Amino acid sequence: MSKHTPSSRRQALKFLAGVPMLPMSGLVFASREDADDKHNHASPHSHARGHRVVSASFTGMAAPTTTAAMATTHVASSLNLTFQDGSSRSLPLAYEPFFLTGTQVPDGKGGTTLAGAYYDIRNAPIIDQTVPSAPRHFFSDAPDGTSLLTVPHARVPGVKGQPVFAVVQFEYTTWAQDGVTDMYGKLPSPIAVLTLDQDPKTGKLSLVKYHNVDTSGVHGLWITCGASLSPWGTHLSSEEYEPDAFALPGYYNAFIANLGDTTARPYHYGHLPEVTVHRDGTASIRKHYCLGRISHELVQVMPDERTVLMGDDATNSGLFMFVADRARDLSAGTLYVAQLQNDFNTAALAGTASLGLKWIKLGHATSDEIENLANTLAPTDIMDVRTSAPAEPDFTKIFVNGKANWVKLKPGMEKAAAFLETHRYAYLKGGSMGFSKMEGTTVNVKDKIAYSALQNMQDSMVLNNTAKGWNAESRIGLNAALKAGGILAHTLAGGQQDTDFDAIASEWVPASSRVMLVGEDIAADALGNTANPNKVANPDNLKFSEKLRTLFIGEDSGQHTNNFLWAYNVDTKQLSRLMSIPAGGESTGLHAVDEIHGWTYIMSNFQHAGDSSYVKSHPELNAAVNVNYGNKFQAAVGYLTATDTGIRLGGGHRD
Repeated sequence: MSKHTPSSRRQALKFLAGVPMLPMSGLVFASREDADDKHNHASPHSHARGHRVVSASFTGMAAPTTTAAMATTHVASSLNLTFQDGSSRSLPLAYEPFFLTGTQVPDGKGGTTLAGAYYDIRNAPIIDQTVPSAPRHFFSDAPDGTSLLTVPHARVPGVKGQPVFAVVQFEYTTWAQDGVTDMYGKLPSPIAVLTLDQDPKTGKLSLVKYHNVDTSGVHGLWITCGASLSPWGTHLSSEEYEPDAFALPGYYNAFIANLGDTTARPYHYGHLPEVTVHRDGTASIRKHYCLGRISHELVQVMPDERTVLMGDDATNSGLFMFVADRARDLSAGTLYVAQLQNDFNTAALAGTASLGLKWIKLGHATSDEIENLANTLAPTDIMDVRTSAPAEPDFTKIFVNGKANWVKLKPGMEKAAAFLETHRYAYLKGGSMGFSKMEGTTVNVKDKIAYSALQNMQDSMVLNNTAKGWNAESRIGLNAALKAGGILAHTLAGGQQDTDFDAIASEWVPASSRVMLVGEDIAADALGNTANPNKVANPDNLKFSEKLRTLFIGEDSGQHTNNFLWAYNVDTKQLSRLMSIPAGGESTGLHAVDEIHGWTYIMSNFQHAGDSSYVKSHPELNAAVNVNYGNKFQAAVGYLTATDTGIRLGGGHRD
């Protein structure tokens, strides 16, 4: 997920045992007899009178074309249900926000707090003083990764139904109040726990408490992007675009100054934070330093609760995997990078070519030992890095973030390099470090297929484009850029060995890949699209619903004037547009949950509404976005919902 990538909400639905469950937050289809049950619990046979859902699909919507529709979250799609008696219903969908950032929300103590607000290492508000006459608390316009979860024996004052929690992280804020000062990356990312009251009769979620998580124990958070829910119920966050310790980004010093942590070092960022929610709606956080210091996007933990597949949102990125020593514990394990065994060329875009994968072991470590190294080592202790060709012959030319480096590893620094200089070390070890912006990952457990989003296929993926990081060693070389990107499908298998012929202790290792979906670049149309609006463009967030057999896709596209949330049925191959994000915004926070207390949900946020040249050059559209979202300073956290279409919504929950 990115800031300015150039190419840069429901009552619920419940299904009974043995019936496909839709990732649409909990619509219950109950007969009047069901609703009259004195305990309000539906039994496994309560839908036998023709009300049991046996199949479901989506009817997509057209892309919006009017100013009013383009300037907001627009939904004109439907959920189609077929019942056991052969009857059917088509349910219109809608978006339901919990809040807009920058608004006051309940703090659970009888007062309110600012949604999406920024705090320093002492948990003091960070103040925007760019308008001296009107200083204000900084807040984000970029909510991102979201996890919906439950905690056993949770109890929070104000919850009348079932307590449910959402962890929401905020990637950055785009501009300061003056509208001139670019704030990207200059503030430590906040992360919050929302206590939600789930109505057991309808599945509706209502915000009761907003709790800002204390991140001082982990040196604050750096550019939190996508996220996922671990199988054991924790929120797996991300730190994107790890600061290059040899060439720190210009905003790093501002980040440290705003954070106010005098002990912070570049190697403290670029890791995988894990958030554990407590019964009272508070949470604790820790960083895992042993999953590689890369541009972390949302990761996917496999059903073995040990294997983690990781995207890498960078130019000259790779596909990474971590196998934990113990289930449900990411504090120690082995890190791998993928090596392509076939050429990823233009012919592979047809989706018929199987791209073999081998895995290179980068190293084994515990989080504690790598954190200790991060506390003590300078980058020059680990390797010598030059940006022009040295006279010495013992340097190796590699590419990092589209630029050539010449690198020599210092003696005995293999482990430090593997976990703190992961990009450079993975290249040195032979990893296929030629992808561009490999983003979200997710898994289809039944078919043992994982999916990875390539937000674009350009720069380091284009043959002989040496100025932007192309390298023959990666075996990636398209004849021309496909800026609209695509989605890879990885076949997962056990019995795999790494390139040293050592067994990989996992049954969920990507053994081969193929291109499953691609976008289509076009000349700019009347609405400013430079990618076909009827195809996915610049895919980012990916989440899979096992019950619906559907891959949900959120876009991070500068090529679609309105980004979209899509549903792709992997059996029927039907692609359906479900929702449109406000023009210039990005679809974020995607999380499909098959069941919570018998209800299912799709979470969806957006960020930086109106942030596109097309919007700013169309006064009517620009004005409408400004009115809807506080002069572009605000964004929404919420979920997709179905509206009441006459089917009685009732029934209960299943614990």
